[in-house]
Amino acid sequence: MPIHSKRVSRPPDFQPVSSDLPLVDLVDVSVSLGGAPVLSKCRLTLDPGESLGVAGPNGAGKSTLLGVVATFITPTGGSGTVLGALLAGPRTPAVRSQIGWSGHLPALYPDLTLGENLALAARLTGHPVSRGRKVLTQVGLGAAAGIRAERCSNGMLRRADLARLLIGSPRLVLLDEPDAGLDQDAAAIIDHLITRTTRRDGAVLCVSHDAARLSGWVDRVVEMREGRIV
Repeated sequence: MPIHSKRVSRPPDFQPVSSDLPLVDLVDVSVSLGGAPVLSKCRLTLDPGESLGVAGPNGAGKSTLLGVVATFITPTGGSGTVLGALLAGPRTPAVRSQIGWSGHLPALYPDLTLGENLALAARLTGHPVSRGRKVLTQVGLGAAAGIRAERCSNGMLRRADLARLLIGSPRLVLLDEPDAGLDQDAAAIIDHLITRTTRRDGAVLCVSHDAARLSGWVDRVVEMREGRIV
């Protein structure tokens, strides 16, 4: 069944994770790269079932913020937790499997076909290979499963990268300019991914230079300017 943007209720077999703690909690987090400040005393809280958009111009620090939340960038100041793990703490690597990230560059192997890429993603997340084929069809790429990623258009790669996140059920989804290179119809894929994640008490953090686009997907939008959330 093709993906559409209609909001749906929680599935009957849904079992919420019992937790009163936020999935993301950053307190005065700062990051300097090469001695230059990129983030400055950022505070951000993301609760289960919530979707948050961060809007700001290029160079505001949005992608660096995602890198911190993804646990790949270590803050140079402040503190915080992601999925209950302290930033740069011993449990940080263990929670990465619960984080789904779609960035500027699709996380696909160029020499593999789209079908092979999604089959690999399915195996790595403990799902049958057929799950990869199913989500490719859902995002409108069923007929392109045999095309190598290096031969695909940017729009096809973006769709396939979002399909990769749909294979599993990451507790925390991070999206960096998710509609870049996508046509208007494909925006329904983003809406579906966000809705599916939040209705299972996961959370979504989405960054973009376009606040108006964010407001159509997420519960609330904040601004980032010169490394600060304002």
